[in-house]
Amino acid sequence: MDKNRRNFLKVAGISTLAGLGGTAVVDRLVGGTSIAQAAAETGHTVEQATGSQGHGAQPNPSENRYGMIIDIRKFQQDPSLGEKAVTACHSVHNVPQFPDKKDEIKWIWMTNFENAFPTNANAYRDEATAKHQLPILCNHCDKPPCVRACPTKATFRNKDGIVMMDYHRCIGCRFCMAACPYGSRSFNWRDPEAFVKNTNHVYPRRMRGVVEKCNFCDERVGTGKQPACVEACAESKAIVFGNLNDPNSEIRKMLKENHTIQRNPALGTIPSVFYIV
Repeated sequence: MDKNRRNFLKVAGISTLAGLGGTAVVDRLVGGTSIAQAAAETGHTVEQATGSQGHGAQPNPSENRYGMIIDIRKFQQDPSLGEKAVTACHSVHNVPQFPDKKDEIKWIWMTNFENAFPTNANAYRDEATAKHQLPILCNHCDKPPCVRACPTKATFRNKDGIVMMDYHRCIGCRFCMAACPYGSRSFNWRDPEAFVKNTNHVYPRRMRGVVEKCNFCDERVGTGKQPACVEACAESKAIVFGNLNDPNSEIRKMLKENHTIQRNPALGTIPSVFYIV
């Protein structure tokens, strides 16, 4: 079998995996030959080889692309901010509070630095970072592998760059959960109705058997409001939300003035959530 045919079969064989996990996930799984190399040798582009163009809406530079900055230092200085952010988000979106952790539904949650940034491990972590937790949520990636993996288009990227869920389209296959490299999606194993406290009738409730996650409070942003977690921490400016395509926005100013990191940017998903450390 000649070299070109072998490379062609490599590309064909891993295209499905790439659709589920993104090209970066499988890039180093094929006998030391990356998708980019194999595609180049067969005369294909990476997008042609993997189908990674997806079916999500890709916003133009002239449109909005919403993003978020989380200042880890503020959560270290005032640990109560974490609970405020989580409570605000989960209350607004009718997130159930299941008694068993295995059934837990999370839109935004607190975790250790090492869990959020496993590639930034440090044997001599400073005390503040080692002692305190920080919030994590869906990264609303520019190139979301979850969108490419969804067979029903239940998850999609809207014109503002927000990765959304259509609960009525979701068939519970959980392909999106397998594709998300950040663990930012939860599955409703149980009927959540009885476990929602103080139901918010403005936001739709979910049913058993669907996936859900943070939606950047799209329903609030569309009416000119800030996301619930941002509003809960407004006085401290621990979380800032805005349009990344607007060079004069507050979020762009903060990105210019502060060193920030993203969660595992090497995956090529291009997260829209930045952290000041």
